[in-house]
Amino acid sequence: MTALSGRIESITYTNPQSGFTVARLRADGLAGPVTVVGTFAAPGPGEELELQGQWERHATFGAQFRVSDYRLRVPVTPEGLRRYLGSGLIKGIGPRMAERIVARFGEATLEVIDGQIERLAEVPGIGPRRRADIGAAWQAQKHLREVMVFLHGYGIGTALAVRIARRYGGRAMALLRGDPFRLATELRGVGFKTADRIAAEAGFAPADPRRLAAGLLFTLRQAAEEGHVYCPRAELLPKAAALLGLEGPPLEAALEQLRSTDAVVREDFPGAPAAVYEPYLHGCETTVAQGLGRLGDSPLEGPAIDPDQALAWIQRRFGLELGPEQALALRTVFSGKVVVITGGPGTGKTTIVRGLTDFFHAHRIRCRLAAPTGRAAKRLSEATGGSAMTLHRLLEYSPQDGGFLRHAEHPLELEALIVDEASMVDVVLMAHLVRALPPGARLVLVGDVHQLPSVGPGNVLGDIIASGCCPVAVLEAIYRQAAASRIVVNAHRIKAGRTPDLELRGGGDGQDFFFVEREDPESAVTTIVDLVARRIPRRFGLDPLGEVQVLAPMRRGPAGVEALNRALQAALNPGPEGERQGVRGLTPGDRVMQVRNNYEKDVFNGDIGRVAGTAAAGRLLRVDFEGREVDYEAHELDELSLAYAVTVHKSQGSEFPAVVMPLLTQHFVMLQRNLLYTAVTRARRLVVLVGSRQALGRAVGNDRIRRRHTALAHRLRLNSA
Repeated sequence: MTALSGRIESITYTNPQSGFTVARLRADGLAGPVTVVGTFAAPGPGEELELQGQWERHATFGAQFRVSDYRLRVPVTPEGLRRYLGSGLIKGIGPRMAERIVARFGEATLEVIDGQIERLAEVPGIGPRRRADIGAAWQAQKHLREVMVFLHGYGIGTALAVRIARRYGGRAMALLRGDPFRLATELRGVGFKTADRIAAEAGFAPADPRRLAAGLLFTLRQAAEEGHVYCPRAELLPKAAALLGLEGPPLEAALEQLRSTDAVVREDFPGAPAAVYEPYLHGCETTVAQGLGRLGDSPLEGPAIDPDQALAWIQRRFGLELGPEQALALRTVFSGKVVVITGGPGTGKTTIVRGLTDFFHAHRIRCRLAAPTGRAAKRLSEATGGSAMTLHRLLEYSPQDGGFLRHAEHPLELEALIVDEASMVDVVLMAHLVRALPPGARLVLVGDVHQLPSVGPGNVLGDIIASGCCPVAVLEAIYRQAAASRIVVNAHRIKAGRTPDLELRGGGDGQDFFFVEREDPESAVTTIVDLVARRIPRRFGLDPLGEVQVLAPMRRGPAGVEALNRALQAALNPGPEGERQGVRGLTPGDRVMQVRNNYEKDVFNGDIGRVAGTAAAGRLLRVDFEGREVDYEAHELDELSLAYAVTVHKSQGSEFPAVVMPLLTQHFVMLQRNLLYTAVTRARRLVVLVGSRQALGRAVGNDRIRRRHTALAHRLRLNSA
């Protein structure tokens, strides 16, 4: 880190919402002005700053100082005061008025504005109304700066401090001192420990009921982030006690108080510990159960379909005889309302979906195709020849309205909906979907229940199957063409708990699955970089930047996603003359992934793109998502991460020509059968596992899937009883 101080000379660009700014700074000890970029609170020309940051060289805009933190230095010279007040920062004061004010009060100018505002009447041209405007604007800026200084004292960075100040405005200081725990529950990026530190300084006692309530709610939210819809009371209390450093009756009383005010929902299930829900997730789970029950009980809209005639039509259309399991699956769909089709790779799920799509279209039955992610929707479109979209787009999410425009009062206009990759649908999205489905519609959920469950809370597909409340068609037979692929064969071996076939054969079919033995993480990473950058492109003709995806069990560690991304970025896209340039270390050509849903940009968690370049003043990064370019401002870059390597969880719903995966004993905690199975089934043409046979054996043998706390299956059984 480097220190730099000086006076802001001009503002090139500033975002009033995020505080991201590009400015010219007259730096102490330097001959001319320099460019500084970073997050500032209400920046303005004339401000005196002490900066911490790093020099970097932008590929287009040259040398600039990237600010990580700063402190205000109050201007004291007449020139500094004139520039500061005349910058437009304070409504009612322009350059000429600033000159008159400073001429009247000199070095005492800021003291007068801050505490003796009535004295501005001594300056010609300032009447009561302008004086009031100046006072209000000054107080607003003062509040913002107070919040910044306060938060900096707790180690909260400038960007997050600006978000807090903008979110709560003039109430910020009162909230920080009166209820700082709201930060942990209302703002992404603020953890409980940070809020707790502020609360301790503000005088909150360890057993303060507000602190205990916040700790319980934070623990409940963490459970949701781990995929649970609820947390058993018997787990919630010990976890919250560990977080708070306090247990016993006070914590139990705090939980009861939360229940009595509907801040949490408690429900008792037969033979199970009491369940504690966030109200929103409780509502989502009950909505899914009721909605699916209503859908299954309602009569079909549209023309009646004879299953045998429909099956015969599809077989004529394809010019082939479908297998027994495929035929049964199609008959099940034509006979039912809510149907699940599940099976692994090569079992004919795509053929069934194509047959259904063609039949519905030819017989004028309004059918829509959807999937949880953009990549999964694109694959569905390519496989069927139909038009598929994400569930968010189908439900018409509106950022302006903050919700979906399709719901019970404005349902979807369709008679059949086919949802692919249904294992990825969490309980929240499923709740919105069932609300929007007309009662007479068919719902067909297609997915592989043996893959990892959704990233969000719930285990919707698994729970629906486990409930036994709707017909389930299970596809297990591998068809001849797929059986020639060792990817497909080995995926089914893994699913069955058998070690994949690792025997090397001569040329021809079956050369699509390899195991490269490496025992330590360092040699595994070196091998993976060599495979991706040199060996796979040379032998298989695949583009290392666009067609080879590294999947890892974990984010951190010597062979985790973060280490792999650094190594692969350096090998595949080092930047001009090997120097990393560009915004936040990203350079044109870098492979990146969107890590949060952004409805305004129409990009979603898991979407992969390539950095196309930077835009004006270096403040924007442009990313190409498969032909559609999207701009990001600097404060939005935390929505992107490098994607040369991604976690297996983040790869769900995607397919890649080639997958390379480290599998080491250092990944012990994540070595599970469904994780390995999911990784292998992401590949179309090639799988290369790099690691130890011990780790491979652990992954195949570990079928103890971590159970998610959900009650959807129980609710569905109750509804159908």
